[in-house]
Amino acid sequence: MSNTVPYPLRNALPIPEETLERYTKKCAKSSEIDPSLYQTYDAKRGLRNADGSGVLVGLTTVGAVVGYSIVDRELVPVPGRLFYRGIELHDLVKGFQTEKRFGFEETIFLLLMGYLPNKKELQEFFDVLDHQRPLPPHFKEEAILGMPSPDVMNKLARCVLASYAFDENPDEVSIANILRQSIGLIARFPTYAVYGYQAKSHYYGGKSLHMRIPDPGLSTAEHILCLLRPHGAYTRLEAELLDICLVIHAEHGGGNNSTFTTHVVSSSYTDTYSAIAAACLSLKGPRHGGANLQVMKMIEDIKAHVKDWSNEAELTDYLAKILDKKAFDNSGLIYGLGHAVYKVSDPRTEILREKAAQLASQTPEYQEEFNLLNNIARIGSQLHMERHHTEFPLPPNVDFYSGFVYKMLNIPTELFTPLFAVGRIPGWCAHRLEEFNGNSRIIRPAYKCIKKPIAYVPMDKRK
Repeated sequence: MSNTVPYPLRNALPIPEETLERYTKKCAKSSEIDPSLYQTYDAKRGLRNADGSGVLVGLTTVGAVVGYSIVDRELVPVPGRLFYRGIELHDLVKGFQTEKRFGFEETIFLLLMGYLPNKKELQEFFDVLDHQRPLPPHFKEEAILGMPSPDVMNKLARCVLASYAFDENPDEVSIANILRQSIGLIARFPTYAVYGYQAKSHYYGGKSLHMRIPDPGLSTAEHILCLLRPHGAYTRLEAELLDICLVIHAEHGGGNNSTFTTHVVSSSYTDTYSAIAAACLSLKGPRHGGANLQVMKMIEDIKAHVKDWSNEAELTDYLAKILDKKAFDNSGLIYGLGHAVYKVSDPRTEILREKAAQLASQTPEYQEEFNLLNNIARIGSQLHMERHHTEFPLPPNVDFYSGFVYKMLNIPTELFTPLFAVGRIPGWCAHRLEEFNGNSRIIRPAYKCIKKPIAYVPMDKRK
């Protein structure tokens, strides 16, 4: 009789270090592809054309990202513009700010329904969102506290997937059912994110567990701040600034990585929860939504190595070291500068920078850091232009200032990217709904295998 421990009682053993190192070398070798072959086969890496423009793979009415025009078949950079359902972002923000109200709720309505709501429609929709905010019975205990995560974005995706189990009709892909699920997820996303952070802080950081239940009738931005603050206290300016952050993150065309992920997964006609969870995990990446964390880490590194922040020569020298791969993470990147579409300016950055200046001016410490950020953006862009001989300097993108804004709002760094997701989910849901408009095909691009056929080798003849 065997003495082997039965399978259910066994614990997984770690892969021996030598074995893993050997496997890694073999795997890396088998994964190598000569970069020149992409040009040989005209493969569109990253679904990008040779001039940097995106490969056109779909049509949308949700949002438009304008960063260049095509003149005589050549890409010509233009000042950046962003449109939500045909309305320019700058005009949308100016509109609700002038009328002194929060704008995220009407932005959600605009993206889902296709037009701006009137006063009665906005109040009705505000109430619908408010009534959808409470979590299902036992959700907090089972889906959040029952399995805490060291990363809040993973917890956010897990909460989305867990929501499937609490839905009596999770798989139907009618417009009505997807819209119902979308509104529910949009309403509960802030709670998923903040509760996920609080569970992490408790179980991984040893902090006391405080999970507030806010009063009804709050805007999304107020709801978040009330959940986060020990006594639920916040100022109107703080709530307005967070509201703008949510609005400017709400949509960015169909081609950004997480929204395209939504299209790809939705095109298989899977359930809403699977599609939105996939989008969350795409956004987590440091090349996408996680970039705001990289910016803040870089800023902290610069602050530690540049003694006089106002000394432009000293700052220039250190930024040059970063570009030379001799400082920070040795990547050669100044994070937060440049964008795949915006070549001259990012319209979201302009809006955020203006509000950041307003809040920073109230605290000398933040004002000094805000000045440092502006100098990094200006000098870093100029250095990049000189080294790469480009016509335009790299513009700071939205990630360059968003982390600083969250810092001024006393929002923990672990929530920077989850709050991006809270803002972006209306756009994801609007694009998912477009996949069910009758013109959808399952997304299936081609990959060319460049491995030549080889013969199968019997076991006794293998080396």
